[in-house]
Amino acid sequence: MFDGIVLDKVALKLGATNFNFDCRIEAGAMTAIAGPSGAGKSTLLNLVAGFEQPQSGRILIAGTDQTSSHPSERPVSVVFQDHNLFAHLDIFTNVALGISPSMRLSSEDRDRAENALARVGLAGFEKRMPGSLSGGEKQRAAFARALLRNRPVLLLDEPFASLDADLRLQMSALLLELHRETANTVLMITHDREEIARVAHRVLQVESGQVASNEAVADYLSQFAAPVSALSGTV
Repeated sequence: MFDGIVLDKVALKLGATNFNFDCRIEAGAMTAIAGPSGAGKSTLLNLVAGFEQPQSGRILIAGTDQTSSHPSERPVSVVFQDHNLFAHLDIFTNVALGISPSMRLSSEDRDRAENALARVGLAGFEKRMPGSLSGGEKQRAAFARALLRNRPVLLLDEPFASLDADLRLQMSALLLELHRETANTVLMITHDREEIARVAHRVLQVESGQVASNEAVADYLSQFAAPVSALSGTV
């Protein structure tokens, strides 16, 4: 049984665009999804998350067919670029929703939520509202919620794109740290080759609605004139 993610001849047509994905994504690895705008990166991620349904083919996660499963039933957490925080709820409530959407929390659940906030550097932010937080703080709250969900697969849709360079480095470091602790399978859309060099083990190159290549990060970066890893270093 393959413990990673399998898109087995997955086909979908959206508007006039045909998508055909056939690939295996390694369990426990951090895989970047790269490619030009409109190539199908978000569509691939949405298929794994369950936000899009294929017209044919299968999606397997850790050996289980999840093709028809509702997003809430899949063993995945998703962190979006826009954080997906509820503006009318304080940060503690936003994060604790990762444990229980009904907010029926035991004292142990509340401790877990507070520990998750502390883990991402937001201790004392429990009563703050999302509108009072910086972009980096909002992203940390989103990570805390994903951490509480404790799912084996983490999907990231350009999570650092709106952050400045220093915050991107900080969030990349946090992502690496959390991954070392959980050994989860990470799929992250990014346009940034330096970010790929910092965090990824493998790269899916998506072009024209298909996976054009699935290769180790060093092989992917070798096609560019300047070795990005040499310029950016590692986090």
